[in-house]
Parts: sequence; C-alpha cells; structure tokens
Amino acid sequence: MKKKQTPKRNEDKPVTLGDMLNEDLLKQLKEQKQQLKAAEEKKQIEEEERKKEERRQREKNKSFEELLNESSMNWKNFK
Repeated sequence: MKKKQTPKRNEDKPVTLGDMLNEDLLKQLKEQKQQLKAAEEKKQIEEEERKKEERRQREKNKSFEELLNESSMNWKNFK
C-alpha cells in the first residue's frame, strides 16, 4: 500500500480569502470599508459638537445661585 502524497504548492503562503475573491469585488469591499470609516468619524465629530453645544447652553442658562455655588472664592470675606 502506498500512501497518497499531497501535492505541494509552489508558494509557501496559504491561500487567503482575498486571493479567492474577484478583484473588482475586493475593491468594492475596500471602498465600502473606507466609506463606513469616514461616516463613523463624521458621526463622532457631530456628537462631540452636539455635546459642546449642550454644555454651552447649560452654562448660559445657569442661575446666579448656581454660579455663586460653583465659584471658588469665599464670598464671606467680602462682607
């Protein structure tokens, strides 16, 4: 009985999914990945801007009492 020998590849690298996919499809997937990444970055920037605006509005609408309580000065010294 002879053992069956597996055919050896000329390349030492294993076959990857990218090698098996059509080049056009691979290009489309990479473009879509870039678009999704750009959209995510844009969403994060918009979220940061929204938070900044909310903080600004809260600061703007604070009452005198809130501002006085947040002050680090000891107002009793000025009486």
